[in-house]
Amino acid sequence: MRIRTRIAAAVGAVAAASAAGIAVAAMAAPASDRTAPEPEEVLLAQGSDHLPSVTAADWVTYADHVIVVEAVSEEVIEPDAEALERGEGLIGRTVSLTVEDVLWSREGAPQAAPETWEYSALGWHFNAESEEPIEMALDGFPRVEVGHRYVMAIRWEEAVCTEGGDHRPAQWRGLGEGSEIPFDDGTIGNGESEGTVKDAAAFAADADVHVDEGVEEILAGEGADELVAALEDAKPDEAALSEVQALTAANSCD
Repeated sequence: MRIRTRIAAAVGAVAAASAAGIAVAAMAAPASDRTAPEPEEVLLAQGSDHLPSVTAADWVTYADHVIVVEAVSEEVIEPDAEALERGEGLIGRTVSLTVEDVLWSREGAPQAAPETWEYSALGWHFNAESEEPIEMALDGFPRVEVGHRYVMAIRWEEAVCTEGGDHRPAQWRGLGEGSEIPFDDGTIGNGESEGTVKDAAAFAADADVHVDEGVEEILAGEGADELVAALEDAKPDEAALSEVQALTAANSCD
């Protein structure tokens, strides 16, 4: 069993899930029964969504494709020299995703959906005083673990160059917390999220879930057909998309 912990101390972070910027990661030692095996910990980092991501309308407004993926392998990204010298920091992961199905695509999407995706994910937090690194996930997001399937709403973004000299390469990105959904056995809400595996019924029964909020909440327990129907019924916000496209053009490297 895993338990989720949050802390208030910033540790520095990597970009994760191609969908959120991490602001804070923290950790606290949970109370435990010394006579029982200690459960695994999962540290939850706080992040901000890249774009609105919760509703079907968000998906059809900002995403280029909605895909079903399986996580097939992962590669560890070792901490940098500064973190090693400090004795505390993050160990990242790159997770190889195989795209098994494309459920929906925007008309005129700039790129066809990928067949594979090298996905940047959170790995572990390490501290020189601890025996083992502790798994990390973004609060509200799947950790994306090998052997599990997910539905993801993704968009292709061209390279960005800002006046301050920052550069971000062209890449596939998710939208945010609501655009990455457990999908084991072809069932929405069934599988891994925040490093913990639940079935769809347990997800729907979670006290934190509000059934009228988003795609995952509304469609928990349903399959791909129901999701496709919801996307086909949803109306994109063309004005909001135009604003995003204008901002992207203004920061283009071209």
